[in-house]
Amino acid sequence: MVYEFIKVSIDQAVGIITLNRPEVLNALNLKMVDEIVAELERMDRDDKIRAIVITGNDAAFAAGADIAEMADEAAIPMLIKDQFAVWDRIAKVSKPIIAAVSGFVLGGGCELMMNCDIVIASETARIGQPEVKLGIMPGAGGTQRLTKAVGKVKAMEMLMTGEPIPAEEALRHGLINKLVPVEAYLQEAVKLAKQIAKQPPVAVRLIKKSVLKAIDTPLNEGLDYERNSFYLLFASDDKAEGMRAFGEKRKPNFAGR
Repeated sequence: MVYEFIKVSIDQAVGIITLNRPEVLNALNLKMVDEIVAELERMDRDDKIRAIVITGNDAAFAAGADIAEMADEAAIPMLIKDQFAVWDRIAKVSKPIIAAVSGFVLGGGCELMMNCDIVIASETARIGQPEVKLGIMPGAGGTQRLTKAVGKVKAMEMLMTGEPIPAEEALRHGLINKLVPVEAYLQEAVKLAKQIAKQPPVAVRLIKKSVLKAIDTPLNEGLDYERNSFYLLFASDDKAEGMRAFGEKRKPNFAGR
């Protein structure tokens, strides 16, 4: 498929989506978000792909939403359009998504990053939700996911001042997984994705679903979900292969069944 605002590549079992509007620091317009989600869903259906990386460029992962698209909008047309509904589909992607971010990670870019499962950031990354400076607030999950990630008081500060935080601080608050030099952030993300891609796909899928369940449900409900997923994996060929390989002291070859 040919896209206007993203580039797609494959590295072994890893699908890579690169945001490609460098002239506006990868600002997310509606078509770009549609393309990102469509490709995520396509990769999710592709059995040859076992992990996904989303990245931008050294200057910007994404510097926010495309303000020009919203500047003249009114409340009711925005409500009817419901431009954020497409974002809900990202959470339904079953394969692990790793964000490789650098430079500006702001507004919608921060929300896209927080929709990913793991985040590798360069030392130049600056992460935040500056919408309040435009007289608005986040609408694609920023208030919710940021609060769950960094806690109430830090989220209040970031959201109400609109000031971004440097990558080092984001690491301390658990907003990103790893901080690396700018020349290595994408390679590190792809390396991690390849490591995950070698694991049994069904187990990885159920682990992702179980962790997401932990965020949104009471402990007892989450424990029930985890336990049932654990039992379900005993019906998989990969469980048999993994345990057989362990006994034979060799590396397993997981087929995703």
